[in-house]
Amino acid sequence: MDTKKLLTELIKIKSTEKASANYAIKYCYNYLLENGLSSKIIENNGYKSLICEIGSGEKTIILNGHLDVVEADKEQFEPYEYNGRIYGRGSADMKGAVAAMIDTMIEIKDINLPCNVQLQLVSDEETGGENCSKYLAENGYRGDFVICGEPTNLEIGIQAKGILQIDITVQGKSAHSSRPWEGENAILKACDIFNAIKKLPFTTQKSEFYEGPSINLSKIEGGNIYNKVPDLCKMGIDIRFLPGQNPEKILSQIESVAGKNVKIHSYGDAVVTKPDDEYVKKLKSIISNHINTTVKIFGQHGSADTKFFSKYNIPAVEFGPIGANWHGKDEYIEIESINTYKKILKDFIFSIK
Repeated sequence: MDTKKLLTELIKIKSTEKASANYAIKYCYNYLLENGLSSKIIENNGYKSLICEIGSGEKTIILNGHLDVVEADKEQFEPYEYNGRIYGRGSADMKGAVAAMIDTMIEIKDINLPCNVQLQLVSDEETGGENCSKYLAENGYRGDFVICGEPTNLEIGIQAKGILQIDITVQGKSAHSSRPWEGENAILKACDIFNAIKKLPFTTQKSEFYEGPSINLSKIEGGNIYNKVPDLCKMGIDIRFLPGQNPEKILSQIESVAGKNVKIHSYGDAVVTKPDDEYVKKLKSIISNHINTTVKIFGQHGSADTKFFSKYNIPAVEFGPIGANWHGKDEYIEIESINTYKKILKDFIFSIK
């Protein structure tokens, strides 16, 4: 299969919002059909996912990829090849892996496979994945091992921090700005609370892959005129907690310094795949055979759709070809790594017993 050509056609689709991402799903549906594979499209809240299955057996390997991309300048949707690389928005994140997954399915469809292989293509990973991968996992599209083709440079991301985004409302007391001591500045109180949160016990915990949780003061809103001590401040905090940490205990610690005016804005599970998982070890060994070097296993600070499968105790990893600058200018993927990626996927599938 001409995977490079498929990739360039996918990059041309400006799949930055629902309609165009759905169009990319339909494009892949037609491409699979033209190459002898039937699939089905599932729609949830207007977002489309594609499911294509081949093989048989007791074990199911899931290849999960997203076709939506983040915004970019117009020229980034005009792919070009230079010095062994394909440049364009989504080349690395993650249409390169998607093209490789699709063509892998086509190339092995007529071979007697030792397992069931399920290709999942989704259209909303960049906006949280709630309508596609989460929906699929909740409705039984689960397997024994999941590979999400996020860009990892042929390394394996086996864990990911969980997400706890909170809003805190801080009350103060208004006064004239010329006599601030007569009031209670809510903005300053909020800053004190944030600094106290950064010193709570959960912030000092470490793990094999992480030096600690990530804590970011993402939003702050307070005050409306210069000559008044602000009596109200609202702040939003983004916490990425470690696999194994209890979010309820984290919230309880935060309330001990912030009071009860704490509301959860968003929550996402951590990915807890173990480094000694049999599928991880098998994948690591196969990658090593193809790149002739030690394969790095690491933990992601951000999250991907792996979290929706890890919730069901399914080992899930991020594993994709070599590239750089995803979500930025000059995003690219190395062409040779796409070919290597396909070989690794095939060898992994045929190693399943």
